[in-house]
Amino acid sequence: GIVSRGGSLLAKWMIDHGEENPMYVLWEQICQVMRQYDVTFSIGDGLRPGGLADATDQAQLAELCTLGELTERAWRQGVQVMVEGPGHVPFDQVEYNMKLQRTICHGAPFYVLGPLITDIFPGYDHITSCIGATSAAYHGASMLCYVTPKEHLGLPKKDDVKQGCIAYKIAAHAADIALGIPGTRDRDDELTKARAALNWEKHFELSFDPDTARAYHDEDLDVDTDFCAMCGHDWCSVRISREIVEFASGKDENYAWEKAKKTAALTPEQQAILKQRGVLSPNEIHKLASKTVKSMPADDKGKANCHSDYVDADSAKHLQDDLVEIEVK
Repeated sequence: GIVSRGGSLLAKWMIDHGEENPMYVLWEQICQVMRQYDVTFSIGDGLRPGGLADATDQAQLAELCTLGELTERAWRQGVQVMVEGPGHVPFDQVEYNMKLQRTICHGAPFYVLGPLITDIFPGYDHITSCIGATSAAYHGASMLCYVTPKEHLGLPKKDDVKQGCIAYKIAAHAADIALGIPGTRDRDDELTKARAALNWEKHFELSFDPDTARAYHDEDLDVDTDFCAMCGHDWCSVRISREIVEFASGKDENYAWEKAKKTAALTPEQQAILKQRGVLSPNEIHKLASKTVKSMPADDKGKANCHSDYVDADSAKHLQDDLVEIEVK
C-alpha cells in the first residue's frame, strides 16, 4: 500500500476525478512560482516502501524515474531541487539505492528518512534507522531526516525528539569520519586523550551530550577519582597502563614486578559521599511498557498476510535489470 500521506491523498484524488496528478500536469507553472520566490523543491517519494518487503520494487523505481524527469524540468526553469528517498531498505540494498538515485536524478541532493534496515523493533526505530542512515550518508545521501523512538507508534514528545536527533548526529558524524572529511575526527581524538588521562571534566566537556555522560558517571561514582565504576580501582586498565608507562620511562624506580602496585583508592570523605547519595529502585528507574500480543492474520499455510505477498517478483526484477539499465559501481 501507499504509506505517504501526500501520496495517498493524490492517488485518491486521481481515482475520484479520473485525471492525472495535477502537480505533474502543472509542473512548469508551479516552477514559475518557485522561481519567483527563490524556493527549492523537495520532491517527495509518494510510493516509497513502507516495509523491507517493498524495498526497490517496481513502484518505487518507476516513481524514481519520474522524479529524475521532474528534476530536469525544474532545472530548466531555474529552480533548485532536492529529492526525498525511501524509508525501509535492507542493509545490503542501501548502497544500490543511493547510487541509483544519484544517477537517475542527475546528482540532485538526496535526503532519506533512515532508512530502517529492519521492521521488528517498534520503539527503537531511531536505532534501526540510524544504522541505515550511516550507510546512506557514506554512499552519497546529502541530508538525513531523523526518526524518533515513537515512529510508527505515536506523536513524539520532547525527549523522543532529543533521542532521534542524537541518533542521527551519530549517523552523520560516523559517515563523515569514514569519508575522511578533514577535521571531523579532531574532537574524537581529543576526547580519547582526555579519557586516557582520566580527566573526567574534559571528558564531559568534549561529549556531545555532557549532561547525560555526567549523569551516568555520577550515578555510580559521583566523586572525582582516577577510575570509574566499570572496573573499579584495582582493575582499571587505564590507570594500570599509566603505571606501566611510568615504570618503562624510568620515572618510577621503586616498581616491583612481583608486587602489584596500588594507588590510593577512595578517601574516607569520598566514601561518605557515596553512602549518602540516594539510590533509585528499579521500578523508579525503568517504567514497564504495557505489552500487547497481537498476531498477524495468516493463511492456511501459516504465512502472514501482507500486501507485499501480491508483489510480482519477476516484474520487479525485470524493471531493475532491464528497464533501468545502469551500471552501479
